[in-house]
Amino acid sequence: MATFEDLQRANEAIRTTNIKGKEYAEVNQRIKAFRMVYPEGSIYTEMVSNENGVCVFKATVHANGDHVTNNLLGTGHAYEKESSSFINKTSYIENCETSAVGRALGMAGFGIDTSVCSAEELGNALMQQEANEPITEKQIKTLSALASKKGSDCLSMLNAKEDKE
Repeated sequence: MATFEDLQRANEAIRTTNIKGKEYAEVNQRIKAFRMVYPEGSIYTEMVSNENGVCVFKATVHANGDHVTNNLLGTGHAYEKESSSFINKTSYIENCETSAVGRALGMAGFGIDTSVCSAEELGNALMQQEANEPITEKQIKTLSALASKKGSDCLSMLNAKEDKE
């Protein structure tokens, strides 16, 4: 059985991402740490629902491959809307599953030195909040620079997108 010291060593190996001045562990880092402590452990995911573009996942983390016996380490749930961000338009199910895994690993003690929330989860939340805000001057300059590199301009890129919709 793993010890608290094993968990501490694994958590020390986790690389974090700074978001708005606070460090967050990415889900892949939590999974890596989990595998260090529980090489025979298992992560189970279950889609609880997926209706009207809203997905809910549940993830459970177990000390070994047998999820029937009493070796549950943590449970996590996540919720994603298909239209809430540019990435979610194509990958909201995957993002939801990853967030649920990150939360389950957090509840098991992996990557929670600063937050149970994962870097991906916070990033998705921030994108959803910003999706309803008007475009900034900095975003316009970034888009213009990207368009120039592609030999186009922002207006023609936007018109091409609207024609496809």
